[in-house]
Amino acid sequence: MAYDEYQEERIDRILREKNVEFYSKKMMGGLCYMMDDKMLCGIVKDQLMARIGTDAYEEALKKEHVKEMNFTGRAMKGYVFVDGPGMDMDEDLEYWIQKCIDFNPMAKSSKKKKK
Repeated sequence: MAYDEYQEERIDRILREKNVEFYSKKMMGGLCYMMDDKMLCGIVKDQLMARIGTDAYEEALKKEHVKEMNFTGRAMKGYVFVDGPGMDMDEDLEYWIQKCIDFNPMAKSSKKKKK
């Protein structure tokens, strides 16, 4: 698979410790975590994809090892990629996961596809 399984184990553990109800599913070439049927975060290759919202976006981009999420040539505001060194330490990864959890209640759910 196109994502780091060690990071999957770490994120699973953090979410369980925080008593977050979540599920994961393979999508966008990686693994996405869902909370309340909304994308929470994900792993693409060895990067954390963090959905932190537009209010936290500009400040997050000032941090080392953080860059805009860009799949199509256009940045997705409110989403960032965190490279490996930015989440090596457990407290760093927990920081980003908590940012995602904090934003989740304000996040919009994607439209369900009709079958």
